[in-house]
Amino acid sequence: MKKYSRILSVIVVLSMTACATSYQAKPLPFKMPSSYPNAQNVEGAVMGARAYTGVKEAKENFGFDVINAGMMPLEVVIDNKSGHSLEINAAQTFLEDRQGKIWPVLGRDLAYDRATKYAQTKETFSEGARSGFFGATAGALLGAAVGVLTGEDVGRAAGKGAAAGGAGGAVLGGSQAYAYGDARREIIDDLKHKSLETKPIQPNDLAYGFIFFPAEAKTAKTLRLQLTEKETGKTHVISFDLGQPVEQG
Repeated sequence: MKKYSRILSVIVVLSMTACATSYQAKPLPFKMPSSYPNAQNVEGAVMGARAYTGVKEAKENFGFDVINAGMMPLEVVIDNKSGHSLEINAAQTFLEDRQGKIWPVLGRDLAYDRATKYAQTKETFSEGARSGFFGATAGALLGAAVGVLTGEDVGRAAGKGAAAGGAGGAVLGGSQAYAYGDARREIIDDLKHKSLETKPIQPNDLAYGFIFFPAEAKTAKTLRLQLTEKETGKTHVISFDLGQPVEQG
């Protein structure tokens, strides 16, 4: 009996390791905005943008298949030497694809739901599992995914997700454990506070991050970004040509 218990323990550890590594991501480097082909200077603030439209490149950089999960990431870098605090107005920020269609920013709730559904179908065990182990595993998967999306340390995010998932796992079971309660609230809070489009960029700050659009766009031609000076209320509308790739290396 002890022998079988030891074997089961090994299987459990290997299963947890396999799942935990599904969302491991390396830090994403970036370049100064002045080096971007579409760099623009708006009253002293230099900014550039690029789109991740290739599934392979996006997966290599994010550690999971972010595009097939339904999210197209656009990287934005801003070196704010304007003398004002700048804030991105997500409601007036749009992506134009190569067919001329205009796409709004993917809302936080919808981005969360897409990450959740992807984790359910691609990364967790069967839905019939009802133990706390499966709940903890699912929580860790989603925690790690959100860590990647928000820039939070992956290990810390996974631990928080596992704790929330484990608490509900005994009742809800595997893929349902992270769909309710504290896990959802914490993840939405993380997206609210750590996504680029909701963080004011202070004078002399170098800010970078991602704005997510629906992956249904498939292509990226132009990013229309609206910035607001917090002190004056003045708005700036900047258009970035996304057709020229940023030189890497």
